[in-house]
Amino acid sequence: MNERIIELTEISPKDFFGTHNSNIEQLKKYFPKLKIIARGNKIKIFGEKELLDEFEKRLEMLIKYFDKYNKLDENSIEQLLTSNGNTQKSSEKDNEVLVHGVGGKLIKPQTENQRKMVVDMKKNDMLFAVGPAGTGKTYTAVALAVNALKNREVKRIILTRPAVESGENLGFLPGDLKEKLDPYMQPLYDALRDMIPYEKLETYILSGVIQIAPLAFMRGRTLDNAFVILDEAQNTTHAQMKMFLTRMGKNAKFIITGDPGQIDLPKRQVSGLKESLLALKDIKGISIIHLDDKDVIRHRLVKEIITAYKGIEVE
Repeated sequence: MNERIIELTEISPKDFFGTHNSNIEQLKKYFPKLKIIARGNKIKIFGEKELLDEFEKRLEMLIKYFDKYNKLDENSIEQLLTSNGNTQKSSEKDNEVLVHGVGGKLIKPQTENQRKMVVDMKKNDMLFAVGPAGTGKTYTAVALAVNALKNREVKRIILTRPAVESGENLGFLPGDLKEKLDPYMQPLYDALRDMIPYEKLETYILSGVIQIAPLAFMRGRTLDNAFVILDEAQNTTHAQMKMFLTRMGKNAKFIITGDPGQIDLPKRQVSGLKESLLALKDIKGISIIHLDDKDVIRHRLVKEIITAYKGIEVE
């Protein structure tokens, strides 16, 4: 009797095996002549070589399906085990999906300007997405980055923000540098946790495939084969923005997001985002998209609040 051991990496064995190993039990029904044991992150299989080869082929299909859709259920297992090797045909609506998030959540553009971000990012290497809070500019940008990583268009994702204090004093926050900076990076972590299962995300962060760091850490680097997002760019200075934009290396995609109406820089300090929107507007390969209250997808009151604050200036 032959034996094979298959180790699962970068996916959660608990989710892949199913509740009480229900997915493994279903596999056993399709391969009654094999002895299948699932423990930890390993699957041991005993049986004839031909059957082991077929099992391994089908298991690889299940792993690819789980890796793409972040879920595995009875119907998908049956379809993949009885198919001739083809996975589900995607419908026209599925073509809009950027990422199949945690639990199979479909993450796709919700508004015309978000769709424009997707279209323009295919045509250009640099994109500015500017607009008020709640317009989904950061979330869509992160989804585009995860999509590019999954499709192996880039080798890493780099997410950065300027650590500018919005009415709070960073120096008085408790903890080491990472603990002080993490609150600034939280929206980026939140988006990633929606799109990538916990174990895989931790692996990506530990291995450097996904890097989340304040803008100052970008100095001196050349960012090749990377999808890079600069969030909250309205809080960059002239020097910071120029430094960031000139980090662009070969096979890189850059998205810069920000809200020119929420600048937390000291008075008389010019926003690097505002400058760049003027300076770069006519350069081929750079797209600039302005999102507005029509793109707000949070609570309905957010749209009304944005409208109410238009034209109000506070000294």
